[in-house]
Amino acid sequence: MQTTLAEFIRNTPDGDEAQAILGKCVHCGFCTATCPTYQLLGDELDGPRGRIYLIKQMVEGAAVTQLTQTHLDRCLTCRNCETTCPSGVQYGRLIEIGRKVAEERVSRPLGQRFIRRALANFLPNARLFAPAFKLGQQVRPLLPKKLRDKVPPKQNVGVWPTREHPRKMLMLAGCVQPAMMPNVNLATARVLDALGIQSLVAANAGCCGAIRLHLGYNDEGLDDIRRNIDAWWPYIEQGVEALVMNASGCGVTVKEYGYLLRDDAMYAEKAMRISALTRDISEVLPEFEIELLSMTTRGSVHTIAYHPPCTLQHGQQIRGSVEGLLSALGIEVRLPADSHLCCGSAGTYSVLQPTLSYKLRDQKVEKLTATEPQMIVSGNVGCISHLQSGTGIPVMHWVELLDRMLN
Repeated sequence: MQTTLAEFIRNTPDGDEAQAILGKCVHCGFCTATCPTYQLLGDELDGPRGRIYLIKQMVEGAAVTQLTQTHLDRCLTCRNCETTCPSGVQYGRLIEIGRKVAEERVSRPLGQRFIRRALANFLPNARLFAPAFKLGQQVRPLLPKKLRDKVPPKQNVGVWPTREHPRKMLMLAGCVQPAMMPNVNLATARVLDALGIQSLVAANAGCCGAIRLHLGYNDEGLDDIRRNIDAWWPYIEQGVEALVMNASGCGVTVKEYGYLLRDDAMYAEKAMRISALTRDISEVLPEFEIELLSMTTRGSVHTIAYHPPCTLQHGQQIRGSVEGLLSALGIEVRLPADSHLCCGSAGTYSVLQPTLSYKLRDQKVEKLTATEPQMIVSGNVGCISHLQSGTGIPVMHWVELLDRMLN
């Protein structure tokens, strides 16, 4: 796809990258077959190929309208199309460039600006989110259903392991996860502790940056990233083995820190180092399969349905590791039909695009339920919360299940 960049973006990092990505697209349309929004809406402009054409027109100087922005907003950024694409088009990076251009050239309605600003200020700030979330849990029965769906009941959690080990790994606590699902971090720390690995959490690390970046607040998102790097760097210098992620949405972002700060002279090298050290928990634990076999029992749960998050299977291109490990430990793992499709959570998507989000959730829950599981497991806080709001079957992080299986 030949592209002639307009003056405003020519010879800029975004322009050069957009041109390179657009040049790989051969209009084959394979991506539309696996695009959730195209399947729901049947509109070419609500599929990857159509959005690529819209972005091409924008960077060539065509007028940008609110309708253009709407089609870009409807993209889940699930990156299923990247897995499907035979030409290696990096659609995830291209859509972010397109959204940035649209934000600069189209004024959003006041209501949209308000809710997006509120989400960007509230969700990444644990000091605001945690007390508000606890209050929501206390009055949960009184909340409207759509809001109640966003507030899971209070969890019974255990304790953080206190043993010290020579082997140490950093963990990102996250911004919403400690309040919404505190047992995920605790379960991760306990499983690693059982394997002789100490989990460390940097006090000043916060949101991975994804929320603000995806909402279009690019500078603020990059500041989140720099703050995390500053918080983690002393631990890196002390020789921690890895930076472990148990929320795949955060993991895919942290693995891209090197790319996101590639033009920052002060942080580029450190960001590359952080990205290289980052590993999803599903990359870490399979290395200890033999040890886990000797220290776990199956218990009462023997059949589960697994929903692989898009940020894991498409963003990080990690597939099969969770299923393989749990199967080796005696759990029957059932993948639903269309397991490659998004559940509709997608960060703030369920708030900003609720109609599409809940249709996708209901489709996903139907297919998961059809496998007749005792439990549904996933690997990302957003997916877990979103799915649980649509089913009575217990939904949890697969690491929580593994924690329960420890002798």
